[in-house]
Amino acid sequence: MFSILIVEGEGVITDSIKNHLASEVCQAVTVLNDEDAVQFALREMPSLIILDVMRSAFDVYQVIQQLRDHPKCMHIPIILLSPHGSVVEKVRAYELGVDSYIAKPFSIDELLVHVRYHLRRIQQTTLSPLTQLPGGLQLERAIHYKLRGSDPWSVLYLDLDNFKAFNDAYGFLAGNDMILLVAHICQRVVCVYGNADDFVGHIGGDDFVIVTTPERETALYRHILTRYKDESVALYRKEDLERGAIRGVDREGQPFEFPLVSLSVGVVSDHFHGIHRIDDIGILTAEAKRRAKQSSNNISHILFEGQQHLSGHFLGSHATYPLNLVAPFRHHLFRFAEEEAHC
Repeated sequence: MFSILIVEGEGVITDSIKNHLASEVCQAVTVLNDEDAVQFALREMPSLIILDVMRSAFDVYQVIQQLRDHPKCMHIPIILLSPHGSVVEKVRAYELGVDSYIAKPFSIDELLVHVRYHLRRIQQTTLSPLTQLPGGLQLERAIHYKLRGSDPWSVLYLDLDNFKAFNDAYGFLAGNDMILLVAHICQRVVCVYGNADDFVGHIGGDDFVIVTTPERETALYRHILTRYKDESVALYRKEDLERGAIRGVDREGQPFEFPLVSLSVGVVSDHFHGIHRIDDIGILTAEAKRRAKQSSNNISHILFEGQQHLSGHFLGSHATYPLNLVAPFRHHLFRFAEEEAHC
């Protein structure tokens, strides 16, 4: 379902949108002020935002700037309705990042054309067609946003284990259902246990990324793993659940039993801003995910903890890393930790 955030005072535009787009599975929500608009956009990530310039106290340009500065909603199309039709105002709005500028008075048909166009465009080009989650460029910007700031951050890399065997045995539609399940669980858990501006992204296939803060990471991955374990049973045939395995064929075409699909989570946390390059985050999250797949409880964690010289290795309970991988961090201390099985 598409969701449209409408910032207006009278509710007239909202009523018109609801009346004309009811058959297009579209939900419209009205917010009365700029602060609530930004918070709603960060929390709910609407498909489209319509800003109606209503009064002088409403700083619409500040709202646009805040929306465009944050990676979680920077991709959301914005339609600006304004009583000012001058070229100067239009140029200012487009430079800040609005996608459509409609001068008042306008016809509802004109607004609907813009609404339908932006909903169609974002569905086709920006979000994952399957999960409707951002990825790619949005994910890179979300991580750059954290790197530019001064607050601690954590990145969770989620990946399904034995997914290909499930896809081969049950078919791609069932595989899509499993990917959607993980997407919905991540969104629900982040909504309840995460920060308002936490980022949930779909890299592609069965890989997902959550950008959050260290104090939230444990609650997030524990609840995600617990919900996945409980809810994924509905996707299997009874006999496979009883057996605890999926019957299929291996790469050589020989009969083989594969374990049920599990979910692994690799976590990279930086408490002191010792990581400065997005490429380094990619290397570390890939390593954390690889070790999560090998661990007994599907979780691994790489933590940046402070200043200490490293002589060619990350220090950790079970991990050593080659010098070329840790070179950017040789003056910092990283620790690899395997989470105790609480899930």
